[in-house]
Formats: sequence, structure tokens, C-alpha cells
Amino acid sequence: MKHYTKLIRPYLVWSVVIILVPLLLIILYSVTTGGNELVNIQFTLSNFKRIGEPIYLDVMRKSFILGFISVLICLVLGYALAYFITRFSDSVQDLLILIVTIPMWINTLLRTYAWISLLSDNGLINAFLGHFGLTPQTFMYTDFAVVIGLISDILPFMVIPIHTSIRKIDPSLIEASHDLGANSFQTFIKVILKMSVPGIINGVMMTFLLSISTFVIPKLLGGGQYMLIGNLIENQFISVGDWNFGSATSIILTVVILVGLTLMRRFDREDKEEADEKE
Repeated sequence: MKHYTKLIRPYLVWSVVIILVPLLLIILYSVTTGGNELVNIQFTLSNFKRIGEPIYLDVMRKSFILGFISVLICLVLGYALAYFITRFSDSVQDLLILIVTIPMWINTLLRTYAWISLLSDNGLINAFLGHFGLTPQTFMYTDFAVVIGLISDILPFMVIPIHTSIRKIDPSLIEASHDLGANSFQTFIKVILKMSVPGIINGVMMTFLLSISTFVIPKLLGGGQYMLIGNLIENQFISVGDWNFGSATSIILTVVILVGLTLMRRFDREDKEEADEKE
């Protein structure tokens, strides 16, 4: 036991330095005033009260609307793709899931620049439309461009948990459903879809949290005119230099993420309990 304790000590020290200390500083900045030098600071909750101002409420509203649209589209596409993958053998499923995750290996910035080359006025999509005599469209700096960028970035996080839930379903349950007279659609609704709800919940929570916290995609595909929560935090720390308000906004986003993770763990636990009861 002492041997294992010695092994984890470097990890604990490193975790304190890169996780705990920055988190404590963010909490301190969020409840104080005086800038980023922590000189003549005063404790206050005014940084959190500023979130209630109309301009920042609009940022929250915009973030949640675009996040909801992106998650809804990802849910439809992700479930269809996950269900399609489960129709193959285990070895082929592993290969297809690997293909789904390959885009995650590429830096988000590079993927976003790839979308710029596709969606720009002189991009490949407008060149394709012009080849057929169609009027070129303006895609960049619109809700459409931001949502497309978000979907391409977060879709794997929807596919993987849903695929895992569907893959866990006992094939005998599907056979029993058919034996009892249910058609394919009824079996899908009452067996497959119902038993894959934990995966859907996990996928929705992960993709929603990622969509509202990103800042690279709205900044590049939105042309700087899209201020989402991630962009607001980035601007407060880098451009404006108001670390106190930026920290308060970060704390609020952190609370939202923690609530989401708690819900995910709750559904995972319930799913495991149901599986244990069936066994």
C-alpha cells in the first residue's frame, strides 16, 4: 500500500498545481474587485450580479439557442448513425466507431479553417453551385455556419454514448418482441429506443455543454459578431482584462457543467442498476 502511495504522490502534486490552485484563484477573483494583480482587493458579489445585465443575458440566450439547435440536429444524426453502426458485426462496429472518432484527433482550429474554405464566398460549396448555374450563397458569419461548425465538432460525442447503449441491449429482448407480435417499428420504439435513453441523455448533456462553452468556432465562423459564453470569458481575460468578471462567468459555466456531469452519472448509475437486476 505504501508503494502505491509513493507512486501517486507526483500525480497529486501535479493535480494541485495545475487544477486546484488555478481553480482557487478563479474563485478568489470572482468574489473580489481590484483587477488581476490582487492588490487592494475587496470582496463583493457584484461580478455575479453583472450577469443579469441585458447584454450578458443576450449572450446566454444566444449560447443556449445555438446549443439547443446543434444538439437537436446532432441527436437526430447521431442516433441514426449509432443505430446504423450496431447493425454490423462487432469487429466492423469497432472500425466504424474508430472512423467516427478520427476527426477528434485533428485540432479544432484546423477543422474550423477547413469549414471556412468550404463556406466562404469563394469556397468549394459556392464554386460547386456556380458550376450548375446556381446563385452563390452567403454562408459565412451566419447562424448556419456556426451551427454547422458546432455539429461537426460535437457529433462524435453524441454517437459514442448512444452506440454504447444500443450495443448493450440483449438481442433476446428484440427477438422476444418480434415473437410477441411486434413489428420492426414497435420493437424500435418500445425496446431499442427506450433502453437507449441513458445513452441519449449522456450524449445530449455532453454535446450541449461543449457547444455552449466553445469559443473558437463562433469566433471564426461567426466573424467575431457571435458572442457566446466561451467568447465572453475569453474576451474578459485576454482583451478586456477584467479577470474578476471573467472568473465569475467561468464559475457559472463550471456550475452548469458540474450539474450536467452529475445528471450523466446519475443516469449511468441507474442504467447499471437496471442491468444488474436483469442479471
